[in-house]
Amino acid sequence: MSKKAAVVMGVGPGLGAALARRFAQGGLQVIGCARNPSKVEGLASEGIALEPCDATRPADVARVFDKVARDHGAPALVAFNAGAYERGGILEIRPEDFERCWRVGCFGGFLVGQAAARLMAPKGEGTILFTGATASLRGGAGFANLAVPKFGLRALAQSMARELDPKGIHVAHVIIDGQIASEARRDMAAQRGPSSLLSPEAIAENYWNLHMQPRDAWTHELDLRPWVEKF
Repeated sequence: MSKKAAVVMGVGPGLGAALARRFAQGGLQVIGCARNPSKVEGLASEGIALEPCDATRPADVARVFDKVARDHGAPALVAFNAGAYERGGILEIRPEDFERCWRVGCFGGFLVGQAAARLMAPKGEGTILFTGATASLRGGAGFANLAVPKFGLRALAQSMARELDPKGIHVAHVIIDGQIASEARRDMAAQRGPSSLLSPEAIAENYWNLHMQPRDAWTHELDLRPWVEKF
């Protein structure tokens, strides 16, 4: 059996890639999943395995976790980082767009969380982390497509924690309250200062710290924001 594995569902060039790198630095074999892995193909040269996966498709999720179980056993750590959002007022949102955002951001979390828990439960150990947002706590005007799936994902995490924590599985929900730094936001960072945006690497470090917490002091919900963010 090879070394223990971590699964990152929703690997993009920002937070997803940072999570994959940090988990790999921690000694885990990382399986990074994305609908289009070619966008992060550079991660493969860093020893991170890339798997195509649509988190809204039960068969895709089952295939990934079956492969992880065959190659590594139950994963030590699973992070659900997938999401979709299309801004629009409630009078303009198309039903198909609303459903797509919900399926990616909430239904996908259920599929991944359930698949992870089914492998972890027999061993009585493991960590399942969900990426939330400011919209997990309040729905803003024009943000129904994001708030509804994020509210649902938070509820899923709470239900899973109450059921799985006593079984030895640490379930946590991380609220990202602010914008994550990326190349696209470089101009904003230059105007407001580099600390006005959340560093993907700093967020990833917090995810790793959650995974490493002792069982007698587990965090369920963690909110992260840059020091300039008002709340």
